[in-house]
Amino acid sequence: MTRPKLAGSNAALVKAHNLRAVLLHLLHSGQVSRVQLAEQTALSNAAITNLVAELLEQGIILEEGAEDQANGQRQVGRPRTALRLAPEARFAIGVHIGIGTLRVAVTNLHAEITHNHIADYDVRAPATDILEQAAQLVERTLRDSGVKRSRLCGVGIGASGHVNPTSGINTWAPALGWRDVPVRDWMRARLRLPITVDNNVRAMALGEALFGVGRGVNLLAFVYGRIGVGAGFVFNGQLFRGSGAGAGEIGHTIMIPDGGELCGCGKHGCLETLVSEPVFIRQAEALAARAPKGVLAKHLRQRDEAKPIEHIFAAARAGDQPTRDMIAGRARYLGIALANVVNALNPELILLGGMFAQGADLILPVAEATMRQTAFAGLGERVRVQPTDYGWRAGVIGAAALALDTFLYRQAELN
Repeated sequence: MTRPKLAGSNAALVKAHNLRAVLLHLLHSGQVSRVQLAEQTALSNAAITNLVAELLEQGIILEEGAEDQANGQRQVGRPRTALRLAPEARFAIGVHIGIGTLRVAVTNLHAEITHNHIADYDVRAPATDILEQAAQLVERTLRDSGVKRSRLCGVGIGASGHVNPTSGINTWAPALGWRDVPVRDWMRARLRLPITVDNNVRAMALGEALFGVGRGVNLLAFVYGRIGVGAGFVFNGQLFRGSGAGAGEIGHTIMIPDGGELCGCGKHGCLETLVSEPVFIRQAEALAARAPKGVLAKHLRQRDEAKPIEHIFAAARAGDQPTRDMIAGRARYLGIALANVVNALNPELILLGGMFAQGADLILPVAEATMRQTAFAGLGERVRVQPTDYGWRAGVIGAAALALDTFLYRQAELN
């Protein structure tokens, strides 16, 4: 019988917990007084006084005005001063390693992007070449931002594939051909900055939970579709990774056990073989071949900077019924997968990212209706489903959120 892990807390861990509570309340509340912080965090007035004094000294928070005056209220006695985060006191760097695309951004403490750069890379290149390209993009973005290294909390990296956040190793990324790539240690030695690494979709979920529409949500699920399909879960502000850091691999949920297509993971009938971007493109090309003079074929023949998936969505929006039917068929599989998420975890909010957000007007209605019809005992009726508001920024904001959460909001000592 396995015994539960029981451990006490030392003073440093208690302080880190209390600092996180104070900083997150300031992040989400805007301006609050010391009295309100004590009430909201259930900490003593003395503890709040000490924590606030430390944060003020480090410049992480500011004290300004009179809170009662700012709220248009008048009270007898001394007015309470308002405390707030100083968003430009520290910065973080987010690195999103997608399939064939690198995105790097410098953000402030609110995860607002100040500078960013995007670059393509060859997925067939060795992992070290891709990491070197990412490191150079980090240096370029930091240089262009004008932010001094001393004001950086650290670098967060969201990488495609199965990532062990404790070791910082990308254990397997089928779409990149990576196995056991020590992303954290390599980038830390190259950049000489604090580095934290996690799966890119988990990072997106954390970004939404801390800084986006997921703030205040008890259980959030973020579902992302592009070359592959993945999910990230945040419970009560904390990432849920599972016992082996594998939680969220819904793209490899078996949807068609017998006769399903071969997936890159080596199994047959995975969700990825039904709703990923390559599948949409392959299905669309087959439709266009059967109707070479049709709307879809004309869109796919266009030679511009738009990607094939954008032309597919454009043809559907132009009213091409075969294309709309194809998308609806794929969206139904997504809806079944979402129902499985609802049945297993009962989230309050499901956010869609990547191509699912890009084509939300075409995908979401069918996927949501299927989810609500399929989920057990009406559980789906109480779930909100919507696309992320961050768009392409979800990856870098999520990666920056990893750095901010790891090196600022969770730390007993702020450097």
